[in-house]
Amino acid sequence: MRHRKAGLKLNRTPSHRQAMFRNMVTSLLKHERIRTTGAKAMEVRRWADRLITLAKRGDLHARRQAFAIVREKEVVHKLFENANERFGAVSGGYTRVMKLGTRPGDAAPMSLVELIIAEDTKKKKAKKKKTKTEGKQTKKATAKKAPAAVEDEPADKKEKAPSKIKAKTKDKKEVAEASAEKASEKKPVVKTKDEPSNAETEPAVDDTPKDEPVKQIEVASNNQAAPDEKKDTPDSTKKKAAAQKSDEDEK
Repeated sequence: MRHRKAGLKLNRTPSHRQAMFRNMVTSLLKHERIRTTGAKAMEVRRWADRLITLAKRGDLHARRQAFAIVREKEVVHKLFENANERFGAVSGGYTRVMKLGTRPGDAAPMSLVELIIAEDTKKKKAKKKKTKTEGKQTKKATAKKAPAAVEDEPADKKEKAPSKIKAKTKDKKEVAEASAEKASEKKPVVKTKDEPSNAETEPAVDDTPKDEPVKQIEVASNNQAAPDEKKDTPDSTKKKAAAQKSDEDEK
């Protein structure tokens, strides 16, 4: 009975078989890929996975166990330094086997064995989780936001349009009222000789702009000269008195 005797014999003695797989594992860890037959490729995976688990453990005993299989110090040191960074997030399945076809000499099935990159597996898993869980939520959020944005735009436009029209109408009304007030204030006052001047009774309103101080002075001088002309001279009073006496004598 073959209890606890895993592995393929491959028609070789135990010493030959162990030496062959040690060399294959060291070349796989050194170059990260090898090309061999299908049966040997499936057996090399067992040896490579065992060495990578020892490297992830990283203690001195694990390093000595790795040296018992791989006899090159540089390969072991490289494996132990990069194992946690490269394979820390993965537990098992550190190698990949791809079939290449048959060998032309004896038609043996050939395969390519290579170490995987754990960073690629991390990115793929993260993308799948986002598309499953968050993809639906983002689609619902965009579907809800899209009609709200469409409804908000015309409402804003409707509110903005009448406010502008009202502002324009108010400005026009204010301008018309101001022009009417200015026109009423600037109406000229026609004075006659018989009517008394309003300069003494009503206070003068300065409607003239600030840039014309000379005209204000001229208007004030004319207003003051008008009542002086209307006053009677002493000669005229004497003539009037003589004329009244002659009229009374004739009566």
